[in-house]
Amino acid sequence: MKLKIKKDLLLENLSNVSKAISTKNIIPVLSGIKFDLTNEGLYLTANDNDITIQAFINSNDIESIEKEGSIVLQGRYILEIIRKLPGDIIDIELVDEYKVWIHSNSSEFNLNGINPDDFPQTNLTETKMPIIIEKHLIKDIINQTAFATSTQESRPLLTGINFKIDTEKIECTATDSYRLSKKVLKLNNQLDDAVNIVIPCRNLLELIKIIKDDDSKIELHVFNNKVLFKFDNLLFQSKVLNGTYPDTSKLIPEEFLIQLEAPLQQLYDVIDRASVLASDKEKNIIKLESRGNELIISSTSLEIGRVEEKLEVLNESQNDIVISFSSKYMMEALKAIKSNKVILLFNSEIKPIILKDVENDDITELILPIRTY
Repeated sequence: MKLKIKKDLLLENLSNVSKAISTKNIIPVLSGIKFDLTNEGLYLTANDNDITIQAFINSNDIESIEKEGSIVLQGRYILEIIRKLPGDIIDIELVDEYKVWIHSNSSEFNLNGINPDDFPQTNLTETKMPIIIEKHLIKDIINQTAFATSTQESRPLLTGINFKIDTEKIECTATDSYRLSKKVLKLNNQLDDAVNIVIPCRNLLELIKIIKDDDSKIELHVFNNKVLFKFDNLLFQSKVLNGTYPDTSKLIPEEFLIQLEAPLQQLYDVIDRASVLASDKEKNIIKLESRGNELIISSTSLEIGRVEEKLEVLNESQNDIVISFSSKYMMEALKAIKSNKVILLFNSEIKPIILKDVENDDITELILPIRTY
């Protein structure tokens, strides 16, 4: 293997695939990045047995390819070396069976590699009928639901986001059983078969780190045990979680006794301030009370004191409510809503609180109240 390549081009692609390197993996080859140089170009692949990322640099973008070949290099070291090398062009050459010479200007490194035959075989196949979605919509889906996933490995399915896709729409749901976030989008292309999979949240958060903010689209290739995202010059493959995701369709009521419309940022700010005195930092219990068009937010700590905030809202009903909830959960739900105003929906002090976007109906947040008596 021998090539010359622009430093910035190589560094960008190494940074992208390095998201699939696990620092905890006990198998040495999985802490590396596989270099496959062919006449077509350079393939860079990383795999931690949970996600696989592959970047392809076309031969037209490489300064020169003198000899084809493959090697696995320790991901952490090759990334740091390329980042710190001087000059714009880097020479990389496999000089011995598993030794690589890296040179730029007056600097050179000799790096020990790993046998590429030990690297897991990667099957990055594609379906004939991919789901095509704009990049920014995929990022919205993940950013607006991921926070509601569980961190408890005892319920592994709840650590993922449930993607339900039919012929017309994609519905993504996340819940940790105390709160729920659901995002619904209409599909541009028709699908023959319905899809119902759960993708680990951790993997999706790594995915959005490498999605550029532009107007291009992403292809989703869905299989029984994995999902492949194809965009730009990248392939990102994730395993899916085994099992049937809980049916959450009946958790959100269709009718409500109380509907309040509030300025989102002001509501967020008053809850943020009230949470300062919350005695239990895990739950951060906040009390909400409505009196006509006035909303009273308060919290009390016997050791510290009491805080009370008032906010003007629009009360669509003649009913009022007193209810308590986690300020942490409420603030995270409010962050997921993009409009200037939010609708708060209630039925009683023991029934779920529902949050909706004033401007469109594609996002729904649910928070369970906390009994304080």
